This record gives sequence, structure tokens and C-alpha cells, in this order.
Amino acid sequence: MVTSRDNGVCAQPAPAAKDGALLRQVMAALPILADLSRTDLLLYRMSGADQVVVEAQARPNSLSPLYPQLAAGTPATPSVRAEVLKAFAARPWRRHVRTATVQGAPVARELLPIYGHAGRAIAVLGIDTSWLAHERQLRRSIHFRRALHGLQETALRGELAGAEDLAPFGEHDGVMVVDVDMRIRYVSGIAANLYRRLGYAESLVGQHISVLETRDEALALAALHEKRCLEEQATEHDFAWVRKALPFRRRSLGPTFHRLAPGSSRPAGVIVTIHDATEALRREQELKIKSAMIQEIHHRVKNNLQTIASLLRLQARRASDPTVIRLLEESVSRILSVAVVHEFLSQNESAVISIREVGQRILGQTMAGVVDPSKRISLKLQGGNLYLPTQQATVCALVLNELVQNALEHGYDQRDEGLIVVTLRDDGEQVTLLVEDDGEGLPEGFSVAGDGSLGLRIVQTLVEADLKGRFMLENARRAGLGVKATVVFPKSTLGGEGRWNARG
Repeated sequence: MVTSRDNGVCAQPAPAAKDGALLRQVMAALPILADLSRTDLLLYRMSGADQVVVEAQARPNSLSPLYPQLAAGTPATPSVRAEVLKAFAARPWRRHVRTATVQGAPVARELLPIYGHAGRAIAVLGIDTSWLAHERQLRRSIHFRRALHGLQETALRGELAGAEDLAPFGEHDGVMVVDVDMRIRYVSGIAANLYRRLGYAESLVGQHISVLETRDEALALAALHEKRCLEEQATEHDFAWVRKALPFRRRSLGPTFHRLAPGSSRPAGVIVTIHDATEALRREQELKIKSAMIQEIHHRVKNNLQTIASLLRLQARRASDPTVIRLLEESVSRILSVAVVHEFLSQNESAVISIREVGQRILGQTMAGVVDPSKRISLKLQGGNLYLPTQQATVCALVLNELVQNALEHGYDQRDEGLIVVTLRDDGEQVTLLVEDDGEGLPEGFSVAGDGSLGLRIVQTLVEADLKGRFMLENARRAGLGVKATVVFPKSTLGGEGRWNARG
């Protein structure tokens, strides 16, 4: 991962536009460099006369980083500052490994100046490696180490184009080094094992890359020709391979002032990485199929619920008893409120649902099918875009439907106009749902358990048993009539990883 800080006010003049662009190119290349080098990288800049700050940082994905905390944006320690100041004036053609201490442990450290277009050092790259990893690196092929140094220096010249588009390099990825003549100079153990799966059992070192009847040669040639990093996925012998090609360059032998200066290099070879993505793609495909099946099931459940609701509507139209008609209409409303949740799930594979969108849909259905057209009653929804897990969203849909139905049935029986306001509120660790109306108030001594309708008793059961919350119904504390229903419940935890909060 890579982090950087915004440039603050410095005592020295701002860098030239070309140098600023160069540093941005260097920072874009740091993540893949950290992965391939298996090192922690810190980019140091001057701030003021002799102050040094960490401008950017990259930590490897393939092993534990040396720096558990992000250092980008922080000033360098006095000892590091002294080393970096020396590196700004160091001879650029020498690479020197020194011993440093990070988190109380000794590490191998290299400091490489980054030269701008005017030939002066504009930043320093610190390469910190645990001594164990450094010793292992020294035992690797000289061809690999030279290629890695070439790649680092290519990046410091701002010539590693396209690095920001590469996926991270993993610990199970293989590495191959190819020179400009397309001769294979190095193959890692992991890469050798991967190519054996394709039938190449003999050593590949020293052979022309064309012996591999794969996409490696075409990708390496394209990277050299385009002078940029490339990545592609291909299926070969029933395996899905993800390859990266990173061209590296070496300093020219002509009269250039610095080997790390921009434009002072020539092509030297390509580092090719290979990753077996077969299993990951298979799992991804299985998840897509599973997700599509689940969405299809929700779609069919929604259709079935709507069919049941339609049958109940037909039954209500044929009924003559007002009580039966009312009960059937209430059942239709409850079924449709659950259907709303399944409709959202059939369109979105997310494990969370916007309860605000569900609420809008329920209020719309209520206005269209329940509110008497001869009455001037308005329904209003307010509050943030609160997301809840599927189970909680389903219960909330039922609760909201019952509370609005109750307000319409008992608050406006003798009134021709009014306003019902539904409020969704995110209170941090809990959610509050308010349904307030300006209709008839509650009689004195009213209790849900003793005097409440079936709908209110359903709400109380759902809130206490399913949402593990509290339900309160009281007269509004303002002049005139009105009832206020309050539902408060804790946010659900999914997988023990955290709570779902309001988004947007």
C-alpha cells in the first residue's frame, strides 16, 4: 500500500513542474516496487532549510511490513534525517547498504537520491529490508538482483509508466527475468512450478522465451515496445494466468551527468510475473452464479407475494362484511411491505438495504391503495439514508407499515385532512424510527397490551423479539391532537466485524 501527504508551505521554492510530475510518477511505482523487492519504501523530501519529512510510503503485501504504523506525512527522526541529508549530496553511481534500527530491530537500509531535470537531488528513496530478507536476497541469482536494481532505478527516473495500473504482487506469484534479446535469465522456484503445469519440465534459464508457447513473449515485447508496465489475463491449458510485464532500463554509457537522471537510460530487459488465478476465478464464478440464483429466488418470492396480495384483493372486493374487507386489506398491505424488501434484494446483491428507499416505497403503496382519495392526508418521510441488514430491514418494513396503517385507521377516522411524518434517525449505536401524526389522540390510560389493535401488538412483538428494541406509543407533546410512535433498536452486527451505519 502507498500513502502520501499534501505539500505544505516550505521555506524553499516549489519544485519545477517537471520535477513535480517526476515525483508523482515515482510515487505511483512504489507499491509494485515494495512487493517485488519485499521491502518497505519511504520517500523523503526536504522541508525548509534542513528538515526532512516522509513524503510517501509503500509497504509490501507479500510479507509483514517493518512499519506497523503509517509514516507518511511525519518528520524523519534525527538519525534518519542525518542519513538522508548525506544521501542528497552522495555520489549517485554508488549503492551502499548500511545498518539501521526500526522498531528496535536492525534492518538493512539503502538511500537512493532522485534527480530532477536540472541534475540536482529533489528527493531520496529509503529502501528498508529486514536483515533476514536481505541475506536471502543476496543468495538469489545475480540476474534477478541486477534486474531488481534496474527496475528500482527505472522507477527513480520516472520511466516506469503504467505501474499504478498493476494489481499487487502476491507471495505465490512467480518471477521471470528476460533480457532485451528475449533470453530467459532467471526463473524463480514458484514460476518454474507454474510452468511445469503447462508441460515445461526442463530448465528455462538461457533459452529463448519463444520456447514457451504462451503469451509471455508477446507481453514482454509489447512492454519493451510501449515502454510501460502491462498486465493481462489469459487461459492456457485450462489454467487462468495473470501476467505482468515490467520493462527496466539501465543508464546510458554516453556523457550523461547522472545515471538516475530522466532520459539517461537504455532498454535492458523485462521482469515478467505470473500468477495462477484459476481457483480464484472459479470461486468468483461460483459466487456470481450463487448471487444470480439468490436474486432470482427473491424475484420469484416477490412475484408470489404480489400474486397472493392480488388474490386477497379479489376476495375483499367480493366480501360484503366491512370487518372482513378491512382485515383483508390489512393483510394485503402487510404482504406488500414484505414484497418491497424482496424486490430490492432481487435487484441488488448487497447484504444491506436502504431502509429509506424501502420506506418511500411503502408510503407510496399506502397512498395508492389505502388512503381515502376523498381525504387530504399527506405522508412524509425524512431522515438520512440508513442501511440495515436484510433481516432488520424486513422487520422494519413490517413495523413501518403497521404504524402508518394504525395512524390512518384510528387517527383520521373522523378527520378529512392531516399529515403523517416518518423519521429515520441514526443515533450511533442504535436506530430510531418515529411515526408522528396530527390525528385523534390516544384515550386516557391507553396501553398497547390491553387496548392496542392487532397491528400494534404485532409491532410490539416484532420490535421486542426480533429487533431487541423498545416500542413506545404516546400522545404528541404539542398543542392539539396527535400520536407519536417511537421504535428504538440496536444496530445489528454482521459477522462480528462492525456495525452498519448511515451512508450518504
